[in-house]
Amino acid sequence: MKRRVDGVTCGGCALSAAGATAAPLLWLSMSRTQRHLGGGFEDEGMDYSVLLTELPLVILAGAFLPVLTLTLLIRAFRN
Repeated sequence: MKRRVDGVTCGGCALSAAGATAAPLLWLSMSRTQRHLGGGFEDEGMDYSVLLTELPLVILAGAFLPVLTLTLLIRAFRN
């Protein structure tokens, strides 16, 4: 089966890459995350398990949500 590669396909891949990069950067800038990663008073609240639990979910959501939005917009405007 041969697939056609067009601008929409490339745009979806670019959005996915941008989302997977921007989501962890935004997550790291949140005060809650900084507190868990050592920004608390005298190491209070240090919890490195967020790197194993939250970070993978943030990356997946950052990669998946832009592509889902693009897919829904394309389906809505093609009809």
